[in-house]
Amino acid sequence: MTDRNDGLNLSDQLCFAVYSAAHAFNRVYKPHLERLGLTYPQYLVMLVLWEHDDQTVKAIGERLALDSGTLTPLLKRLEAAGTVRRLRDPADERSVRISLTDQGRQLRDKARGLPIAMACAMGRDLPEIARLKNELAALRDALDAAAREAAEETA
Repeated sequence: MTDRNDGLNLSDQLCFAVYSAAHAFNRVYKPHLERLGLTYPQYLVMLVLWEHDDQTVKAIGERLALDSGTLTPLLKRLEAAGTVRRLRDPADERSVRISLTDQGRQLRDKARGLPIAMACAMGRDLPEIARLKNELAALRDALDAAAREAAEETA
């Protein structure tokens, strides 16, 4: 154990706080999502489609910051479960469009209580949750910009 405070203590790391909070979120989400027959990444895809049905794989990937190698198997499992349909875009055969099935649309009704359950688990009021979400989004955007800048410097 060290007495130095050089910023290299695990308890001082914001990145670890975010990382461990993400795991805690997943532990709370898991039983709720199991009842819906979804994994957390599948739930994120469904959220995107519930907002706006019939999107390309590329658009979904951009929204979720997932590449097609990660997204395609996930979409295939959702299709096998009967919640989405994957079809080639008639306007561009290289593009695949994802749309909800009736079962996928009905799943939204079953998921309606999930945001409230998560808010209760967090023990925060809705304005504080919104503030935290906005702060984390701003942090993510700043880190994305820094990563792009670092990549440009090394290119």
